[in-house]
Amino acid sequence: MARARGRRANWAPVLGPERFFNRELSWLSFNQRVLAEACNPDYPLLERLRFLSISGNNLDEFMMVRVAGLAGQLRRQIEEVSIDGLTAAQQLSAVRDAVRELEAAQQEVWHELRDLLAAQGIRLADGQKLAGPQARWLRDYFVEHILPVITPQAIDPAHPFPFVANQGMGILFPLVRVSDGAAVMEMVLIPQALPRFIRLPGPDAVYIGIEDLLCRNAALLFPGFRVQGHGVFRVLRDSDLEIEEDAEDLVRYFRTAIQRRRRGSVILLHLQGDIDPAAEQLLREQLRLNKAMVLKTDGLIGIGGLAALIDEDRPDLKFEPYSPRYPERIREHDGDCFAAIREKDIIIHHPYETFEVVVDFLRQAAADPDVIAIKQTLYRAGKQSAVIAALIAAAEAGKSVTAVVELKARFDEEQNLHWASQLERAGVQVIYGFVEWKTHAKVSMVVRREGGGHRTYCHFGTGNYHPVTARTYTDLSFFTADPRAGRDAGRLFNFVSGYVEPRRMELVAMAPLNMRETLYDRIDAEAENARAGKPAAIWAKLNSLTDSRLIDRLYAASAAGVQISLVVRGICCLRPGVPGLSDNIMVKSVIGRFLEHSRIWAFACGSNLPSARAKVYISSADGMTRNLDRRVELLVPIRNRTIHDQVLGQVMLANLLDTQQSWLLGPDGSYRRVSRGAEPGEAPFNLHRYFMTNPSLSGRGTALAKGRKVPKLALRRGAA
Repeated sequence: MARARGRRANWAPVLGPERFFNRELSWLSFNQRVLAEACNPDYPLLERLRFLSISGNNLDEFMMVRVAGLAGQLRRQIEEVSIDGLTAAQQLSAVRDAVRELEAAQQEVWHELRDLLAAQGIRLADGQKLAGPQARWLRDYFVEHILPVITPQAIDPAHPFPFVANQGMGILFPLVRVSDGAAVMEMVLIPQALPRFIRLPGPDAVYIGIEDLLCRNAALLFPGFRVQGHGVFRVLRDSDLEIEEDAEDLVRYFRTAIQRRRRGSVILLHLQGDIDPAAEQLLREQLRLNKAMVLKTDGLIGIGGLAALIDEDRPDLKFEPYSPRYPERIREHDGDCFAAIREKDIIIHHPYETFEVVVDFLRQAAADPDVIAIKQTLYRAGKQSAVIAALIAAAEAGKSVTAVVELKARFDEEQNLHWASQLERAGVQVIYGFVEWKTHAKVSMVVRREGGGHRTYCHFGTGNYHPVTARTYTDLSFFTADPRAGRDAGRLFNFVSGYVEPRRMELVAMAPLNMRETLYDRIDAEAENARAGKPAAIWAKLNSLTDSRLIDRLYAASAAGVQISLVVRGICCLRPGVPGLSDNIMVKSVIGRFLEHSRIWAFACGSNLPSARAKVYISSADGMTRNLDRRVELLVPIRNRTIHDQVLGQVMLANLLDTQQSWLLGPDGSYRRVSRGAEPGEAPFNLHRYFMTNPSLSGRGTALAKGRKVPKLALRRGAA
């Protein structure tokens, strides 16, 4: 397949590999910022607990994928170095130190939140004595609901060490048999079907962890034995799936690969409390730890499980519920999505405007007798997907329906296999795409008979067709009936389904064909404008920025005098504010109530941003090598002037103006919170609160720009 090269940047790097930050350490820094939100006194208490649980789940996934990948490199003696010049061994050493610091910080935050929750009547009875009705209820609950489910197993030559599943938790009990004084080691693996925390009945919210419940009732588990102690442990395994390029049947391959993942090598052994030394040694030997990391804590293991406590019915301790609005443009057309799009392009800003409009677009297509074909990409669709239901309804109505189901969506592989099977049974043509590339583009394409011909309606998104995440992720949905966009969408589907590489794209850029080249051309054009003395600026909003060639291009533009403002929520390998390299680059990260997920690029084109002359794009892709070279992605230009102003002058600008949820990246790699007001005397600005108050994008960007100053480089230097 053709790969874009772009024009060569006319510059020499000021630094060597040290001009980049390490990807893994940058991610850990991001998770530290997530954890910091658990300490934010401006948030309700259960929302702070939610951020702590998110931080825990994030760290689990990081260990299962990224740390597992480094351990695999070391095991296979792969000598490839990272973007910043570190070997796998050097990265593992640095990452493990940082993980220990992060885990200790999580425990510290949990201790603080536990006390605050107890003061609000929500208590975790870990280690606390329970008496009276509570003790009796717990005993009865254990006997009726837990004891029949669990299976204690002796660890001796007659009973081989059991397999501990990924994210599995267990308890080792050193025992002494009363009859003869013999020492026995028993293990209880906690089935993942059991609840992580059990709520005791009554008006007071008292919870007990499943591991604590088991330990309290050890005498019921082991009659005839004296319990000498217990050791709680949790295991994380390598969960990355390596795709074999010669896989003959992708569906069959993934079904077996998912099973293999559950039995991957151990990456982390997490131990709780003062575990018996013999029990610890047994775990180390039987789990074949090799290069695995061992963490010991006096606190809670499985921090992500605290999400169960957030379900407590305490609205006073949560964010005030937010109900997204339905777009006025479609209401004005009596709910007719096609009529509204036909009149003018539409942009929808999730979650402030409901994702239901995307579902309605497909539902209407399924029910409309004039619609003859629907084509749809599916990366993550969720467990209860109205999108899937609409596609099935369309196929059952006799329409030609094609669904590109990406089996390589990490941790959603099993769910996607299920949806693919459901779709195929309904008569949908299911395509699995490329073996070596993921299809990550978010696009719907509807072909409708109109006026003696056919019109194509398209939806391009920055996020997944997932109704649950659409309530918490900020994303953009762009609807258009532009024939050029329709033809380009058709080329994408033909490329994925039949490997028919398009000779040209009319409007949209596609990775891995010409997206990199398009971005390079736009960046280089800004550098030329700066050298010619014209206004030159780049604004971009991404989830991650790790591609060395793209970063070097931005460095070159900065050296030419281009003013570059980047909003990078997560990983950022670009080092801002380095004299002679990145003087003109500011990087900030926004972490708040909603997860910033939309991807936007804006180029000044000889104007001062925000400006009507700027070129604006939305995208499904981040600034990562995998997105630009190993995924099918789209970069969609925004040509409609109203939508142009909405995306640039509202969404992008508000992210730059935010002072309440923003962190600034310094040249040393540290992040520092932006002060409440970016400038002396300026009121703080919260972009999420702004859009909750003004949910419908309506071209008010000029007013927003006039009301506040766009951050200058002095703000970035203040954070260094």
